[in-house]
Amino acid sequence: MEKQIKNYILELGVDDVGFAGIVDYHSPKSYEITKFLPDAKSIIVLAFKVLSSCESPSTSAALNGYLDLGSFSRFTSYQIARFLERKYGAQVATIPISYPFEIHSDRPAIGDFSQRHAAVAAGLGTFGRHNLVIHPKFGTRVHYTSIITNLLLQPSPKCEQDFCIQCNLCVENCPGRALDEVGKTDVMKCLAHSQPYGLVADIGFQLQRLDSSPEEQKKLLMSEQYARLKQAAYLGNQYMCFNCLKLCPVGQV
Repeated sequence: MEKQIKNYILELGVDDVGFAGIVDYHSPKSYEITKFLPDAKSIIVLAFKVLSSCESPSTSAALNGYLDLGSFSRFTSYQIARFLERKYGAQVATIPISYPFEIHSDRPAIGDFSQRHAAVAAGLGTFGRHNLVIHPKFGTRVHYTSIITNLLLQPSPKCEQDFCIQCNLCVENCPGRALDEVGKTDVMKCLAHSQPYGLVADIGFQLQRLDSSPEEQKKLLMSEQYARLKQAAYLGNQYMCFNCLKLCPVGQV
């Protein structure tokens, strides 16, 4: 069964795939797997190599590359989920790269599920100094999505090799100094630079508008800042800094 599933997935254009048992998934801040699928037994993790355009000096070109990847990953995840249901009578829950996720004030900027920890559990890489997963072939330039299922699948062998070369380029070139502490990413410092048009920026803009005169409000609504905030909210992909990914020499072509 595992071979059939893997072959089907790779034929769709997914770059790599791994299987993990739910007992091997250890993400200290995420929800229990059974929250997504009560009878969960396995996780199928899909690896997608990012396009070279994602390292473009043009922010719009880079974002388009990530949006294309997100669309393709959703499409393939849906196809795979339907295949598992039809072929094996499986129950499934697809977990995308990013949005949507639950938002609670006591869990600021914490996702429901960790694709990174799932990828490591499924033998698709190991953590680097930047706290991203380094794939044995693609390095850091890869994104992951997961499918949780009640099928009992044989787990893939774990990666034992440490692929990080400890060059510290990610640490030294992080504009928010979010990686200064080993083994931890300061999420709020990261978001302040990587999402300049995210929720925090939008709240700041709205507060400024409320405290402005009618004439000033008109100017604010015609500003580049407002247009960028609206675009970011519409697209749902707000990241504008990819230094930790694109500066990593591991897997660089």
